Amino acid sequence: MAKPKAKTKTRARPKAKPRAKARAKAPSSELPRITLSSLRRPPGSHRARIRKGRGPGSGIGKTAGRGGKGQTARTGGQTRPGFEGGQMPLIRRIPKRGFTNPFKQAAQVVNVRHLGQLAEGAEVTPETLFGAGLVRRPDHPIKLLGTGEVSGRKFVVKGVAVSASAKSKIEQAGGTIA
Repeated sequence: MAKPKAKTKTRARPKAKPRAKARAKAPSSELPRITLSSLRRPPGSHRARIRKGRGPGSGIGKTAGRGGKGQTARTGGQTRPGFEGGQMPLIRRIPKRGFTNPFKQAAQVVNVRHLGQLAEGAEVTPETLFGAGLVRRPDHPIKLLGTGEVSGRKFVVKGVAVSASAKSKIEQAGGTIA
C-alpha cells in the first residue's frame, strides 16, 4: 500500500504590479537653432585613452599588456610580415613561373549599348567617350565590345579598338569604323 505524499508548504508570491510605461514626450514644434558654438558631442561618445604602464592599480601596469620578457616585450621588437621565425618562408619555398609585364595597360571597356549616351552625329573617339563619362582616361587604350544593341544610329568610330561583334552591330546599323 502506497503512503500518501506529505503536502509541502509553498509560499504564495505577491503578484507584481504592472509598471506603467513612461510616455514619450511630444516633439516640440520648434527645433533649437544649431550654431558652431553650440555643437556638443553626444554623451558617452568619447572615452579617455588608456594610459599603459601607470602602476598596478591601473589594471594595465607593470608589463603594460606586453606579457613577460623577450623580443616582443621590447620596443620595436616585432617581426616583419611574412617572417616565420627563421624557417624558409612560404613565399620563397614555392616555385616561381611566368612573367608579369610592368608596362601593361588594360583596355578600358565600353559596350555598344552605352553609345546612345553620345550626342547625335558625334564621332566615337577617345575624347568624345571621355566627355560623355564612359572612360576615365582618353590617353589609355579603349575597346568597344558588342554587349547590347545599337540604338538605330549611325556611328563613325575612330581611334578605338573594336571587337568583332561590336564591328558587325555598328556596320549593320549603317555606321563605319576607320
